[in-house]
Amino acid sequence: MSEKSVKQWEKVQEKVAALRKEIARVIVGQTKIIDEMLVALLCKGHCLIVGVPGLAKTLLVSTFSEILGLSFRRIQFTPDLMPMDITGTEILQEGEAGSRRRFEFAPGPIFANLILADEINRTPPKTQAALLEAMQEKQVTVSGKTMRLDEPFIVFATQNPIEHEGTYPLPEAQLDRFFFNLLIDYPDTSEEKEIVL
Repeated sequence: MSEKSVKQWEKVQEKVAALRKEIARVIVGQTKIIDEMLVALLCKGHCLIVGVPGLAKTLLVSTFSEILGLSFRRIQFTPDLMPMDITGTEILQEGEAGSRRRFEFAPGPIFANLILADEINRTPPKTQAALLEAMQEKQVTVSGKTMRLDEPFIVFATQNPIEHEGTYPLPEAQLDRFFFNLLIDYPDTSEEKEIVL
């Protein structure tokens, strides 16, 4: 290994250690999940985080974006969410006096560096599919126009366990786009005491 490579590796290790330290100021425990999320970030891979409500999944993802200084959008997946609520849509705009009306694209929340697809399995597959092109191709197509997404583009999706009422299983094509499927569990007793204090 060259001296330059060794120095680059040491610099990466320092940055990761600093990230861990900052995250630990907000999130207690969950070191394995945090390490796996950091690996996904370094590899520009998407993550599916599975766990029951109340385990700070949303706080964890928003903390990552804040520390890294990335643009961040949270999309709350609900049964009535439509694909255009994610990607954006063309809106008819009135022209100035005497000019014609025109369509103008209003970008959706997908146009950010770090996306939190919160409770992704609470919306039907048609709406879940709005993320497929973005996750695979790093682009969005609306009304026949293709728009590139800014790099880095990473989706962290949270999912409640399937057995919960009102959930839809993710299609295999969607699951294939996730780098990791992370199972988040309750903190241990000592961590719970630290959270309370």
